[in-house]
Amino acid sequence: MKKLYYPILFFVLLCFSSCVDIEEHYDFKPDGSCNVVYAFDMSHAVSVLMNLMTDSVKETPQFSMVKDTTLNFYTALPDSTQQRMTFDEANMAKSSNLSIKMDLKKSIMKVSINHVSKNSKDLAYYLKHLSKISMDSQLKAITKNNKSSRGFDAQQLVAGEDYYSYEITPHKFYRVIDKGKFNSFLKKTQSTFAVAKAMLIDMPYKVVLNFAKPVKKVNNPKAIVSADRKRVTLVTNMDDVIKNPSVMNLKIDF
Repeated sequence: MKKLYYPILFFVLLCFSSCVDIEEHYDFKPDGSCNVVYAFDMSHAVSVLMNLMTDSVKETPQFSMVKDTTLNFYTALPDSTQQRMTFDEANMAKSSNLSIKMDLKKSIMKVSINHVSKNSKDLAYYLKHLSKISMDSQLKAITKNNKSSRGFDAQQLVAGEDYYSYEITPHKFYRVIDKGKFNSFLKKTQSTFAVAKAMLIDMPYKVVLNFAKPVKKVNNPKAIVSADRKRVTLVTNMDDVIKNPSVMNLKIDF
């Protein structure tokens, strides 16, 4: 039963992933480790899409599920995904937790993935491989065949994770968007974003990085540095990113 539930959860997450409040949190520790949290709040999108749901869909057991739990990310993955993972990918997933708070009838849908990286090399590997773990054929089948997606294609959205390149060392965090890959991503997902905009669904994006010591340099003029220079915050939205992809670039020396 649990293995059937999680593909349904990820279907909801991925289908709405272009119209959610997304927050990335990085907490760098003095020993070089880093706690990373990806938080997705789809509550607003759910409240909008509720108007498109038929009464028969709203009364299904899947739609009526209420969850508030945290579990190991690896155990939440389908067996087919686990079997295809490399040793390093499996260890990465096992060191991550998945938190879920869901009550669709109350328009509540929040998911977060928490991971503790041991060092800068581990963090770089995590950021590069996290999206690939979610690319499971079982998810593709669900999102492709489920008519309730209303034009949201999860396969396209997950592919977008590959448009960042990272350079991470014990004293720097560089993230640069590849404009070529990003433009390719936009071409594949233009219908998805058009649907979200037509529904008046905002797509905010927030990145927060906390450091153990003051940062020396930040290249993004839109990034806000705290008074003690130990926190960097970047707030934008998908409309701004589409107009100028470089707004997501972050080069931080610390």
